[in-house]
Amino acid sequence: MAGGVGSRFWPLSRTGNPKQFHDLLGVGRSLLQMAYDRLLPLFPPERLFVVTTQDYVARVLEQLPDLPPSQVLAEPVGRNTGPCIAYGTSHIAALDPDAQLLVAAADHLITNEALFHADLRRALALVAHQPVFVTLGITPTRPDTGYGYIQYVEPAAETGNVFKVKTFTEKPSLEIAQSFLESGEFLWNSGMFIFSANTLQAALHQFQPDLYALFQEYAATIGTPSQEPTLAQVYSQCRSISIDVGVMEKADNVYVIRSTFGWSDLGTWRSLYEQLTKDATGSLHVGQVQAYGSANNLVYTQGERMVILKGIQNTIVISVDDVTLVLDRDQEQFVREIVNDLRLAGKSSFL
Repeated sequence: MAGGVGSRFWPLSRTGNPKQFHDLLGVGRSLLQMAYDRLLPLFPPERLFVVTTQDYVARVLEQLPDLPPSQVLAEPVGRNTGPCIAYGTSHIAALDPDAQLLVAAADHLITNEALFHADLRRALALVAHQPVFVTLGITPTRPDTGYGYIQYVEPAAETGNVFKVKTFTEKPSLEIAQSFLESGEFLWNSGMFIFSANTLQAALHQFQPDLYALFQEYAATIGTPSQEPTLAQVYSQCRSISIDVGVMEKADNVYVIRSTFGWSDLGTWRSLYEQLTKDATGSLHVGQVQAYGSANNLVYTQGERMVILKGIQNTIVISVDDVTLVLDRDQEQFVREIVNDLRLAGKSSFL
C-alpha cells in the first residue's frame, strides 16, 4: 500500500511528494524502494503489486522501474485500507484464485529483515492450510498512543509464537496504553496481514457485503474496456473504512505472531528519531549538519543546504525546499495542527 500523504512528516512529506518516495534514512533508497527490496527474497517481482492513488502512479514506476505498469493498481480516490485491500485482493484473485497474500505498507521501517522473513514464512504456511487471517504484532516498548493495539490470548500449548486475537483497539489514551503494557496481553498493531484470497473474499461477503459486491463487479471487468470506468464507479460508492474495523474486529479466525524484528510505522518525526542510531550527544543528523554544544536533537536537511546548531537541546529541525520547521521534540504532534492551519489559511503551496 503506497497511497498515503504522510502529513505528520510535513514539511518533507507533501501532497505531491509524500514520505514513501523520500530517502528518509539517508541510505540512497526511498521507503518504497526499501519495502520492495525487503520483499524480494520471498516474492518474485511478478508477484509484487503496489496499490496507490492515480496521482502517484508515475512516481511508483519511476522508483520501481522493474515493476510492470500492470502491477501498479491505481485507486481513483483514497477510501482507507478496507477498499484498498479489497481492490488489491479482488484483482489478484482474478489472476490467481488460490493466491496467498501479504499486505504491507510502503512507509514502514524494519530493522531485522531475517526475523521479518522468518515470521512471514510462518504466517504464509498457516494461511496456506487453513482459512485464517494472520497479523504481525510488535512487542511494545512504551505506552505509545499513536499505535493501534492487539490483545491476544495465551494458547494452551506452545504454538511457535502464534496466538489467537481477542480484540483490536485503535490509538488509546495514555492511561489505557499504560494499562495495556502492564497487562502483558497486548501487542502493537503493525497493520500487516497475511491471508488467502478466498479467506478475505468470504469475510467481505459476510461482514461487508456491499464492498464485496462492488469489487466482484470490478473483477468481472478486468482485461476489458470497462475495467477503468467500472473501478471509478465502484470507488464512488465505497465508504471509507479500515480493514481492522470492517473485517478484523468482527472475524473470529484472526491470529497474531508476536514479532521482535524491529518495526516502526514511521508516522512522525519522533518515530524516526527513536528508531535510528544516535551519535554520542543523543542526536540524529541526516544531511549537512554541524552542531556545537547541542544534544538530543533530530536535524534533517537535504542536498547542499546546511544546518548549524549552537546550544540547542531536545529539538526537531527540518529544513527542506521552502520551509524550515523548528519545534520541541516532545511537541512533534503539533505538526498536524500546523498542516491544518495552513490548509485553512489557503496556503496550499506549502502542503
